[in-house]
Amino acid sequence: MTIAQTSPAAVPFAELDALTIGTVAVPGDRAYDALVSPWNLAVPVQPAAVLAAFDAQDVVEAVQFAARHGLRVTPQATGHGPMAELTTELLVTTKDLDEVVIHPEEGWARAGAGVKWLKVVEAAAPYGLAPLSGSITDVGIVGYTTGGGLGPMARTHGLAIDKVRAIEVVTGDGVLRRATPTEHPELFFALRGAKGMLGIVTAIEFDLVDQPSFYGGSTWFDGADAPAVIDAWRTWSAELPEEGTTSFALFQLPDMEGVPPMLAGRLTLSVRFVWTGSAEEGERWFAAMRAAAPAILDDVADKPYTAIDSVHTDPLDPTPAHEAADVLAEFPAEAADALLALTGPGVVSPQILVEVRQLGGAYARPGEHPAAFASRDAAYSLLVVGISEVPGVEDHAAAILDAMAPWVGGHRLPNFTFTPEEYADAYDEVTLARLRRARRTYDPAGVLMIGGVLA
Repeated sequence: MTIAQTSPAAVPFAELDALTIGTVAVPGDRAYDALVSPWNLAVPVQPAAVLAAFDAQDVVEAVQFAARHGLRVTPQATGHGPMAELTTELLVTTKDLDEVVIHPEEGWARAGAGVKWLKVVEAAAPYGLAPLSGSITDVGIVGYTTGGGLGPMARTHGLAIDKVRAIEVVTGDGVLRRATPTEHPELFFALRGAKGMLGIVTAIEFDLVDQPSFYGGSTWFDGADAPAVIDAWRTWSAELPEEGTTSFALFQLPDMEGVPPMLAGRLTLSVRFVWTGSAEEGERWFAAMRAAAPAILDDVADKPYTAIDSVHTDPLDPTPAHEAADVLAEFPAEAADALLALTGPGVVSPQILVEVRQLGGAYARPGEHPAAFASRDAAYSLLVVGISEVPGVEDHAAAILDAMAPWVGGHRLPNFTFTPEEYADAYDEVTLARLRRARRTYDPAGVLMIGGVLA
């Protein structure tokens, strides 16, 4: 059974406004643009209406309203990772659900669906605890975690989904449920990796780790030294113990405010490093990368976990970005050469960032409870980011993915998918079968827009 589609123009959204405490807006309303605008300004998010939920009951009312009127619903928390094709009818934004509670004695936290990692990082730090946050703490917890959650300590502590204790969610049938390993276990499986396929998360609870500090940051090299540094990185990272998580990124940063002058307007290479053991041991391990070439900026040091954003140095401000990604089964010298042929010294590349992350370690081991995440076998992730307005950026990104195709292996990372087709490719057939069965149970009418990728 699926919902009978209705023209959004004929839907009485005033009824939803009367049923909810939060703000309902349609195109032309003063609040509309601010409520629907995502972080990636290149993605046109233009639903027929948006509800900024005040609480979980508002979400319940929205999903039930959508089912009555033949609408499909898409959630949006902090605005990262939107897909234009999936945001055309009713958008429910949960960014006002901002609850944060730390339980230091038991070592876990509870966060509302609108909370970004920074709030939990700062709340947990006085107790020497840290969450498995993302590469930037300005990212929302729910979208990041339900997509797997690949962070800067992944090789030591695994994925964010491996630490989840419970998820409160309004499923597609309009019911608020609490999913745990023993309560609605198939829903718990699906929510951890399948993002918003089955419902709209309102709160999440997860374990913290004992990590008051780390040894790490980023060391930057001149682009001319990229071939030598990447060659050294490949050899060095292959021997790196699980206490270390690393990546490298080729940057073409503009000459603008906020960019250090020595990095602006030129090709540079950043080697990122997080060591979760002692600073002394981390320094010994990182010595090989410091010896690879002269550094133009070295920020690798012993730091409190509150400084974790210094590792990836991701941008904070909303950006019109074109993104492309894949996973790699290996990254031999031939792959590095192919990547540098399109992005290295002497090449005109329109990409701001081309990143390769090493995976493995705890990332590769399934968590205590099964999850809808099918990318554990990947050895590396590849991410390409450019400004969408730059001519040729999409074709160039496609050329990079084509050049790396001989080494692609495994399923895509759910958080690094940018179209519905890519999203479906993040799961193997066994996982897809479980997700389809769960959808028949928890969203039998197909109210959740993103669940349509399972069809």
